[in-house]
Amino acid sequence: MTFVLAILPLALLVAAMTLRWPRRWLPLPAHIALPGVAVLAYALRFLRPDDTASPLIHAAVVDGVLSSLTPLAIVFGAVLLFMTLDKSGAMAVLATRLRELTPDPIAQLMLVGWAFSFLIEGLSGFGTPAALAAPILVGLGFPALRVAAMCLIMNSVPVSFGAVGTPTWFGLSGVDLATGELGEIGWRTALVHAAAAPFIALLALRVVAPWAQIRRRLGFVLLVVAASVGPYVLAARFNVEFPSIVGGLAGLIGAAVLVRWRVGLASATEPSAMPAAAGAAPTSPHARAPMSLARAITPLAATVVLLAATRVDAFGLKALLNADATAASATIPGVGEAWVSSALVVGLRDIFGTDADWRMPLLYVPFILPFVVVALAAIPVLRMPRAATRSAWAETFTRLTRPAIALAGALVLAKVMTAGGEHSPVTRIGLALADATGRSWPFFAPLLGAVGAFFSGSNTVSNLTFAPIQAAIAGTLGLDRATALALQSAGGAMGNMVCIHNIVAVAAVLGLSEKTPSEHGPDQGTSAVASILRLTIVPLVVYALIAAVMAGVFAAVFA
Repeated sequence: MTFVLAILPLALLVAAMTLRWPRRWLPLPAHIALPGVAVLAYALRFLRPDDTASPLIHAAVVDGVLSSLTPLAIVFGAVLLFMTLDKSGAMAVLATRLRELTPDPIAQLMLVGWAFSFLIEGLSGFGTPAALAAPILVGLGFPALRVAAMCLIMNSVPVSFGAVGTPTWFGLSGVDLATGELGEIGWRTALVHAAAAPFIALLALRVVAPWAQIRRRLGFVLLVVAASVGPYVLAARFNVEFPSIVGGLAGLIGAAVLVRWRVGLASATEPSAMPAAAGAAPTSPHARAPMSLARAITPLAATVVLLAATRVDAFGLKALLNADATAASATIPGVGEAWVSSALVVGLRDIFGTDADWRMPLLYVPFILPFVVVALAAIPVLRMPRAATRSAWAETFTRLTRPAIALAGALVLAKVMTAGGEHSPVTRIGLALADATGRSWPFFAPLLGAVGAFFSGSNTVSNLTFAPIQAAIAGTLGLDRATALALQSAGGAMGNMVCIHNIVAVAAVLGLSEKTPSEHGPDQGTSAVASILRLTIVPLVVYALIAAVMAGVFAAVFA
């Protein structure tokens, strides 16, 4: 497959979702554009003369459809929890109390969008930070679409060490690393993120707030970033599992202290609330009596506790929930072997006779635990009326119809583009970039990681796919391997902010409509997904430039 054919689906996807001409049918919404481009990518794979790849491509389609169940389940759980908090009146109580803690919108955005998300990413990953933080900020009155973009942008710095370091220690497992090399890679990855963090935080805030407002609180913003990133880098020097958890905890504590003493914030007499965030939080029509803060915050606290308990090895639940020793299996003629373990890990092996293998740990993926369990437990805790409970569940299912189609299209596209190893379109794109850049490759290495995350929505998958390629390129060109792999991991993290299926997921959680208004009239709007994608492009470019600068620094220091 030529480079042009390899990159054609990506180019068409971006064009289909962002162009406004001809106006009658462009831009396409995600639930149409993604499946359509996936079909095109599937068809293009058969232009290769080697037809032995056919079963692998067919298997990639099945694998993609099944893999879409994971983000869909997470979105379902997150929407259900959000709707439960909203319909019960708990979200209004949380918004009111947070506004009482600090009416300053920049402080609210940094507390929830930066520090809280940083911690949740360290504990869980899987897109849960934006799914938890964005609804809280929308409850405070911030505009949903811009909050979605801001949360995606902010949820980039901690990603390389998200889910207890999975993108680093597991994502780089395909490379035969020397003793101590993983730690060195992790530290250099953290240094790249630390250099980008202040700029990314400011760019993310600028998506929601005017620059004049941010400028008056610049000291506060930079202190909160330092409170999280300083411990994050220090932890990365010794361990690759806990940097984001340590940074998130330190950032939350630091932000709370700064808010308490109003360090770097505007004076109490200065008007600080944005128009969108002003006023009292809306009250749920189903709420019957005033609710205490302790009761209102219980579901969120339980969610964080369950995420920690199921992901930190010391508690012993992580291995138990991922145990995949087959308890029962059945052969599906012509398709593969379906199986389930005693821990409710389900999977499909040998899809169409290939080595394609899908698995989904139902109790480990943040779906049943914690979201569904917490949402069910919240019904009596929050004293929800039956009408409110029925409304929460009904609206959850209603919101997910089109996102389900979009997510299936996104994951099929990702699997088709990455199927075939060294012959895959994505590998072809990476090798073509490497050939074109030569010894300047380190300055472009993060972009390959970002491409992997764009397609797969996962820093871990990007690293699994491209780390061996990055290592091979480094060896061929005589470059420092640890630096190349650190840039790959950092690139995969920054690519998370523009990943289509992450964007679709957070848009679904917030219930964003297919079209957002345009100044040219109601019929000239763009899809919410395309609007969010546009808002994240500039931060991605800035992140890539900073990573390129750090590549030069590493070349000088570690040559």
